[in-house]
Amino acid sequence: MLKIKTLLVVVGVFGFQEAFSQTIELLGRIASNGDIENIHVINNTAQAFTITDIDGHFKIPAKLSDTLTFSSIQYKLKEVVVTQTIIDNEAIFVTLNEHINELDEVIVGKILTGDLFSDIRNMDANAPIDFYDVGIPGFTGTPATQSERRLSEASKFSPKAGGSLGGVGGSVSIAPLINAITGRTKMLKNRVKIEEKESLMQTIKGRLASDFFASNPLDESLQADFFYFCADDPNFVKHCKNQTDFKALIFLRMKYKQYLANLEDNKN
Repeated sequence: MLKIKTLLVVVGVFGFQEAFSQTIELLGRIASNGDIENIHVINNTAQAFTITDIDGHFKIPAKLSDTLTFSSIQYKLKEVVVTQTIIDNEAIFVTLNEHINELDEVIVGKILTGDLFSDIRNMDANAPIDFYDVGIPGFTGTPATQSERRLSEASKFSPKAGGSLGGVGGSVSIAPLINAITGRTKMLKNRVKIEEKESLMQTIKGRLASDFFASNPLDESLQADFFYFCADDPNFVKHCKNQTDFKALIFLRMKYKQYLANLEDNKN
């Protein structure tokens, strides 16, 4: 009789441990007054991550007592421990609080009296003048980098006064031909691509590094090297430029596994 009771206790303990360690796909939803898309959801215990869709929904693997972290620039960081109730319901509902930056009351400029003519006389500011005011066409796009400007100059055929080329009145500069023959144009194109990858890498690093390394631990001294390792991948721009954070994180996770494998090979 004693052996039977002991066996039942042992079976009960193993059954409890199995239930405790069972991982489920947890369905969740974020609620807030602001934008609830692309909020990072990280299972710190299982080192898994995902992001919310436009309606704030997400799915993430979890088990009892795992810690979930909800992170976004516009919201306060929130951590939730998975309880038995959450496991039973296989769902979680989380409310996030927005960051509120309160500023001390300040007075900017002169105090107005309400007397229009008096206030105008007391104002010492000048109205801003831009190129449209004086009839000068202006550029409103994104300024080109130095390498992009040099590439444009090296590739552009510009007309020159006097003479002719191929029987056509006037002439064109042969500098682009010389640049192409000597390889300068190719060199400048490569430099533009390198600068584009460097800029994109720094943007991805600044936007995702904190959340990524929270679920994919890496020594701080290696983190910058890891992002350069990612940028060296031929598909880096394709998977990270103008893509959602979710797609970029998937790419980073793939490169993370390769990076760890390389570290292990170097040790051996």
